[in-house]
Amino acid sequence: MKSRYSHNQDKKNTYIKWGAGGLLALLLLAGTWLYANGWDVERSFAALKGQQAEETEAPKEEVDVQEPAVEKPEQPVVEKPQEQEPPVEEEPPAEEPKAEEPAAETPAAEEPKAQEPPAAEEPKEEPAEQQPADATTYQDGIKLPAKPTYINNILLANKQHPLPQNYAPGESKEARAAFEAMKKDAQAAGINLNAFSTYREFARQKQLYEGYAAKDGAKAADRYSARPGFSEHQTGLAFDIGEAGQEQHWASASFGATKGGKWVKANAHKYGFILRYPEGAEKITGYMHESWHFRYVGNAAAKEIFAKGITLEEYLGVH
Repeated sequence: MKSRYSHNQDKKNTYIKWGAGGLLALLLLAGTWLYANGWDVERSFAALKGQQAEETEAPKEEVDVQEPAVEKPEQPVVEKPQEQEPPVEEEPPAEEPKAEEPAAETPAAEEPKAQEPPAAEEPKEEPAEQQPADATTYQDGIKLPAKPTYINNILLANKQHPLPQNYAPGESKEARAAFEAMKKDAQAAGINLNAFSTYREFARQKQLYEGYAAKDGAKAADRYSARPGFSEHQTGLAFDIGEAGQEQHWASASFGATKGGKWVKANAHKYGFILRYPEGAEKITGYMHESWHFRYVGNAAAKEIFAKGITLEEYLGVH
């Protein structure tokens, strides 16, 4: 049988065990509570008081008016400030261009447009050079004019430039005087010149041409004889020249080979005369070569034509 002392000792040990267990449980509960509140003692006590206040404030049916429990103000938890990244500077949005309204009075100047380089032009074919009209033929339907043709104060008569039918100036006195001067100088060289045909009126030319055409045909006659109204002899400025005593060479190509023919050809320009129908120029003058047919045009024109070796048509610019 145990003694009273032993019994009390056992009872005491039991209390100690229960107290130690309760204390351990209390510590465990307190640790859990502290852990839940971030190991912050003040925060833990504040949370515990808040929970008790909520239980105290629970409404009671018998109480009409409830007085609010006085709560201890919570101390703000000072949290460690987080490092903030520097704010990213945002670029301002691009402003949309506003359409400018044109001024009421002065229109806005347009910006010059860049000029595109000109496209390379394709080489153009140059038109074929027009050949001069054949001066040996008469124009179809050509009629005699009311007035003669003068170019640079020089009278022109050919198959393209006819004379009026009633044009009858007679032999030119100026041309006659020039021939006499030339004849005098030729005599000093032993040559006796003679102008065997000069002025010829319209009716006479008509008679001659019709005779030639009847004999040789119109086509052949047109090469060496002018139709009435187209003859230079009607101007009174044309002189058919030969040498006296050598009539066989008059109005013949053989005159050009004689002493008198060569002298006249080389010196006529000094007196205002030109060889009107030179050799090889039929397409320009309209007539075959006539070594005896000379035309008075004046000293200045005659010298230039002789020096350049051209025809009257070329000098006047009509061919």
